Amino acid sequence: MVMESGNIRILVVDDELVVRDSLSSWFEEEGYEVGTADGGKLALQRMQEGSWDIGLLDIKMPGMDGLELQRKMKEIDPGIQIIIMTAYASVQTAVDALKDGAYDYIVKPFDPDKLVHVIRNATEHKQLATDSEHLRRRVDEEAEEHSVIGESPQMRKVMELVRQVARTDSTVLILGESGTGKELIARAIHNQSARRYMPIVTVNCGALPEGILESELFGHEKGAFTGAQYKRKGKFELADGGTIFLDEIGDIGPKTQSDLLRVLEEKKITRVGGNREIEVDFRVIAATNRNLSEYVEEGKFRQDLYYRLNVFSIEIPPLRERTGDILPIARHFLEKYNAAMGRRVENLTPEAESKLLAHSWPGNVRELENAIERAYVVCEGELIGINCLPFSEGADASSEEVASLEAVEKKHIEKALLNTGWNISRAAKRLEIDRVTLYNKIKKFGLRRPD
Repeated sequence: MVMESGNIRILVVDDELVVRDSLSSWFEEEGYEVGTADGGKLALQRMQEGSWDIGLLDIKMPGMDGLELQRKMKEIDPGIQIIIMTAYASVQTAVDALKDGAYDYIVKPFDPDKLVHVIRNATEHKQLATDSEHLRRRVDEEAEEHSVIGESPQMRKVMELVRQVARTDSTVLILGESGTGKELIARAIHNQSARRYMPIVTVNCGALPEGILESELFGHEKGAFTGAQYKRKGKFELADGGTIFLDEIGDIGPKTQSDLLRVLEEKKITRVGGNREIEVDFRVIAATNRNLSEYVEEGKFRQDLYYRLNVFSIEIPPLRERTGDILPIARHFLEKYNAAMGRRVENLTPEAESKLLAHSWPGNVRELENAIERAYVVCEGELIGINCLPFSEGADASSEEVASLEAVEKKHIEKALLNTGWNISRAAKRLEIDRVTLYNKIKKFGLRRPD
């Protein structure tokens, strides 16, 4: 959002009354809010009384000069933009002020148009700094939202390894069964690293055929293959300055393994159909549920690539080995669906908790989330009882859950629509899908808005 001049407050500090009056008139005509001070002492008092966006300071004043005043004003408000006013004879002093953090300087006598131009540039600079700070806060908040849930000794050990490796730029290999939360650990590493304000780009290597994966990773030039109508950047280029997360790395084929090894060693990529090398700055985090050391012995995975990826490894234990995390994770998902669905389910009954703790969780955290979502949809009251859980006494969760998944999805969507009064936009937002997908689901399940 661009800051309007009426929202910008300028503090003019000069010991000459005619300068203060002239500048006040010019800026007020431009729509700025202006305050004045005849010296450093009054200027600092004005700073204590309210916030100012720009300080326009004379370099030569009795008592406290502009350089000293600038330092004191920056101590009070580091975000204030300082512009120094100086005569030709003191230009070097103004340059010293720039080195000390001033935004710019202007030489007396003033050209009103030039002065207003400098003020506008300083305003834009402050807006960029404000936007950057908001972005950093947003990133930090999202990092907190995606924090890893786990109180068991095993997960505390995992998070200690995360903290250790996050401070470095080393390649990390995350090992663990499907559904244990490997991507969440990758994001935790990224969010605690020096790259956290740059993107983390995820590639599911196991979901794409080798030819398509090559284009996905490295990009392609126009005309590189049939259907390549436009030049396209690959995931490595999109991750420039940040992190690339290569999920299911054990499923890539021999050619992609060879290309990936070269990219990791040289930090350069060549788009498919191109011949120009492009330097890219990235950190690699890879994950797999395969036993890569066995794959190496069997000749399915390059040994040199394995060593390149396995600089620092983190193994996530399955959920059945850390039962102390089951209930905290379940309550986390319960709060997630409370926020998404607009209703309140307070907790699980003791019987339901015991059932969760007794289950073997072959699908790990992903299965637990599905179980809580299903229970949330099925239960009618403020507590999730044992009958709401997707597995019956003595049965494994998987068979009933798979059989009823479509019915559960239909009921879940129907409840979201009812809770939002069939407001498609709001329902789609709560379900974390787009409007087109929601319309397709409504058509698929034959859902109709009640009269």
